[in-house]
Amino acid sequence: MTDGLPPLREVIAAFELRAKKNLGQNFLCDLNLTARIARAAGPLDAGTIVEVGPGPGGLTRALLSEGAARVVAIERDDRCLPALAQIQAAYPGKLEVIPGDALEIDYASLGDAPLRIAANLPYNIGTVLLTGWLERPELFASITLMLQKEVVDRIVAAPGTKDYGRLSVLCQWLCNCAPLFEVNPAAFTPPPKVTSAVVRLEPRAEPLAPAPRALLEKVTAAAFGQRRKMLRASLKPLGGATLCEAAGIDPELRAEAIPVQGFCALARALEENLRK
Repeated sequence: MTDGLPPLREVIAAFELRAKKNLGQNFLCDLNLTARIARAAGPLDAGTIVEVGPGPGGLTRALLSEGAARVVAIERDDRCLPALAQIQAAYPGKLEVIPGDALEIDYASLGDAPLRIAANLPYNIGTVLLTGWLERPELFASITLMLQKEVVDRIVAAPGTKDYGRLSVLCQWLCNCAPLFEVNPAAFTPPPKVTSAVVRLEPRAEPLAPAPRALLEKVTAAAFGQRRKMLRASLKPLGGATLCEAAGIDPELRAEAIPVQGFCALARALEENLRK
């Protein structure tokens, strides 16, 4: 690379960075892929790019070489810090490394909003991190993630499909979601047992439809928790057929048939019932 840094596999060997299963680590070593992910996360030349779980820094290097003005990398594994320090030296003033748990970070403090997330997320906490970021979607201009393909399929799934569920509703309610490309396990060290995929989420200026988030999550949890049942049965603890009728939803439909706007209507109807 033009930055003078050694090949990533040499860095992994030099610092003896054996991937830890309990940290969900799989190091991405394919430079063409890291560059492709970095470009997908752009524009990079303004604001702050936040990377979670950089490991030895494959994507970090790509973000910087593709023109990122400032990258903040959050890394829980102290073994990776010397490798990241090498990148800091190669890109003076452009990379800040924060040792710690990404689940405990105050993202609003990392830079001027809106931020951009770009990350090859540890599979064991990917969904938890994403739903946490969506607690404050206004902080982010975009969220570009590599996750298990099955999780990406759930994020972007359309109503009426087997992958459509709670995660689909939440993400599509708050964001425009676009699947970008798949990544073969052979691109990683060690190769994971599943195919990965990259997805980009762009938070909407306003949610797709008005709804109280806590009640929307309550409705979707009940509906998809018994997805084989009709809504009149799965939503019975919340009002069943009466709730559906108040929302203008056919109570004999199943959860997977209801679009995001329909669940928002159910949440508003539940809110109205709770006020009575």
